[in-house]
Amino acid sequence: MTGFAPQAPHNDLLSGLLQRYSVGARHLGEPAPSMDDLLRMTEAALRAPDHAGLVPFRFAAIRGPARERLGDLFEEAALQAGKNAEDARRDRHRALDAPMLLAVIARIDTGHPQATVHEQWMAVGGALTNLLNAAHALGYGGKMLSGSKVRAAPVVAAFCEPGEQLVGWVVLGTARKAGSPKFNKPDPSQVTRDW
Repeated sequence: MTGFAPQAPHNDLLSGLLQRYSVGARHLGEPAPSMDDLLRMTEAALRAPDHAGLVPFRFAAIRGPARERLGDLFEEAALQAGKNAEDARRDRHRALDAPMLLAVIARIDTGHPQATVHEQWMAVGGALTNLLNAAHALGYGGKMLSGSKVRAAPVVAAFCEPGEQLVGWVVLGTARKAGSPKFNKPDPSQVTRDW
């Protein structure tokens, strides 16, 4: 008789997950993930729970000279928002701080007959989590960033097709400093209990 045999626990995987923290752009250096590593990270993102298999997300890598173009967009968006020239230049440099940025773009089907909108957003979040965990497993650091730029017309127009929404950017690179907890999280027993 053949049947399902549970896999052995992956203690190394769990240990790695418990050691992952976000690493900000100013603590990231070269090398950025290679295209092969980026595709492995995306493969992990595609393993996130995804009701109806819609893949309600995509990514756009910004590296090398593309960071300068993104900086131009950030500066333009800042000026359009009424920031002064100095603050707009600061916004421009946010595109240059990390070796790589990865735009996270959601494509939510609001009329899907099976997968509700909130399930699709959960799939986007699960994909992002898996991507960041894979980056950590491959030896990279990263962090998700958003802010007002994700709604700025010139930035949105550069990344989104009709029906898409810019969620933010993952900054990626090699951590020059280990990540550390930013918030005090509760004991696991405070957020999980029997019903």
